[in-house]
Amino acid sequence: MQQYFVRSTRDVPARFEQIVIPLSDGTRLTARLWLPETRDRKPVPVVLESIPYRQSDGTAIGDSMVHGYFAENGIAGCRLDLRGSGNSEGTLGDEYLRQEQDDVLEVIAWLARQEWCTGNVGMIGISWGGFAALQLAARRPPALKAIITACSTDDRYSDDVHFMGGALLNDGIQWGHGLFSQLGRPPDPAHAGDGWRALWQERLEALGPPLARWLRHMERDAFWQHGSVCEDYAAIDCAVWAVGGWVDGYSDAILRLMQHLDVPRKALIGPWTHMYPTWGQPGPRIGFLQECVRWWRHWLMGEETGIMDEPRLRLWLGRDPKPDASDPVIAGGWIGLDAWPPEAAGTTLHAGGRSLTPARPEAAGVVRLASPPGVGAAAGEWCPLDSGGSGPEFALDARTDDALSLCFDTPPLAEPLHLVGTPVLSLKLTCATQRALLAVRLNEVAPGGTSARVTFGLCRLRRPASAGPNDPFEVSIPLKAVAHAFGTGRSLRLALSTSYWPMAWPEAEATDLGIEMSSLRLSLPGLPADVHTELPDFGPAIHACPIPATVKTQRDVARRQCWDLGTGEVVMEVDNGASTTEIDGLRFGLDATETYAVGGRPGGAARADLRTVQTYARAGWNVRLESSTGLAWKDGALRLEARYEASEGERQVFGRSWQESFEY
Repeated sequence: MQQYFVRSTRDVPARFEQIVIPLSDGTRLTARLWLPETRDRKPVPVVLESIPYRQSDGTAIGDSMVHGYFAENGIAGCRLDLRGSGNSEGTLGDEYLRQEQDDVLEVIAWLARQEWCTGNVGMIGISWGGFAALQLAARRPPALKAIITACSTDDRYSDDVHFMGGALLNDGIQWGHGLFSQLGRPPDPAHAGDGWRALWQERLEALGPPLARWLRHMERDAFWQHGSVCEDYAAIDCAVWAVGGWVDGYSDAILRLMQHLDVPRKALIGPWTHMYPTWGQPGPRIGFLQECVRWWRHWLMGEETGIMDEPRLRLWLGRDPKPDASDPVIAGGWIGLDAWPPEAAGTTLHAGGRSLTPARPEAAGVVRLASPPGVGAAAGEWCPLDSGGSGPEFALDARTDDALSLCFDTPPLAEPLHLVGTPVLSLKLTCATQRALLAVRLNEVAPGGTSARVTFGLCRLRRPASAGPNDPFEVSIPLKAVAHAFGTGRSLRLALSTSYWPMAWPEAEATDLGIEMSSLRLSLPGLPADVHTELPDFGPAIHACPIPATVKTQRDVARRQCWDLGTGEVVMEVDNGASTTEIDGLRFGLDATETYAVGGRPGGAARADLRTVQTYARAGWNVRLESSTGLAWKDGALRLEARYEASEGERQVFGRSWQESFEY
């Protein structure tokens, strides 16, 4: 759970009103609107956030702090619940549908027509909301003048939560289950009125596991091209500020937007994971909302705030990482760049025995790589949400994974080495199976032996049709881009494995790779000569006063890993902690668990099981939702099983199961 313990601007929450926005097909969407409290009542611009996460309870606290801050600074804020979510009418079947975009186009036009609005609209969002901002910008509504997109992507297949390098991510399985759990949530009778039950029943009858839809599209096709603005960057014609963190799963998209867009644009990447920089972890937190106001005042109000006079990209140059999942630290400082990609001389390292050296070694030979299935326990999440107290979503000390991997180290550095850009591993290998997973990590090894992952990449190899099991073929694997300084006395470690569980789904067959040592090259980007180091300071991390809320119960996240010494099976159990919160008379609770298991021998023995229980209650009204998702290898295919049950009081009003198998 995000922790919002930073300074507030006022002692009372900014005022808002519940509004209903009618669509042309008769559907009514609900939203919260924050208007500046000014005496002159002059028209103001408005910033829209459109997501499906329930503005009257689920995101009510954070919404009040962000949009309330905008209103306190002369800009209206509007937080919209998408069709089929929260108290809005209709149904929602999946993420980023064309219907969603069409609806928001109407909402933007509706907001621009209101008497309190100047006609200028901006969009902001993180994750789903960041995707929405990019996708709506590509639809070019006339009133949309600028967007802020945080922790989102331009490419829904190659660089989203579902797949990385073609490998199925367990984060995508988690998200598939999470979205499935949310789609059946009921409207709140206090807001939806007597018709809430009919709206809820409509949602329940329309339910289906989104994960099944995603697994039907294992390769890049039209399904993933929809909503991927990389298909036509030129479609975007408004100003774009892309924001994220190096620890987040979505940092590469920010750099591609800076490279390919042809509009006024800026980038901010800090030492954070999947959250706004106001609450950024590991830190430091910054005055992000003040920067947002500078952006909005420039693009929506025509003021010269100076924000466009600063370097286009502002990046955190990390150093001395501390791989402690409960208290991670990435030291360093800010640098600025005027363009991406930067022009800088890099370094190429080669494999010399089990070391990395700038000189190409004369020694040749083939090294076999067939990792135990449990390699990856120290990897953390592909996209960590937060430290979670005792729940390590961040990467751990990688020595346990390194010991079961093929590793190449440099000698301790005699002088610092700076990386700003995308490392690329090139090699020639043979593959005994048609498909194989190759996980590539670049770690920093401290003098005491601690191994901290700096960046990584995954590649689900496909042996060329023209190659047999013993025929070598070339592979080039880009790692996630990074800005990092390896300090004097530290070593670089390249670690390779054919498993990375539970981050990536394992293959059905045991993998055996043959790596030609003389072909291995690690290309590292360098530090641009024209980098800016004298940059203005960010202000303190502040926000508007949150609305009143009471946390009734909250339990820390816990993760436990069990290694069966007899069978070799590795099981990770995640207890996400039960929580109950009360806002405006509504008490809502969440309890979720996850189990991931992989067999002790490579091939065909992996499973993921997720379960969520949700409750909503007011005086005289309560509902309970229970959902489960399971994915496992069965008869050489991925077998998905899902279940959803809904009860009102003691009476079950809905129950349905789904089963489907997929080739992988």
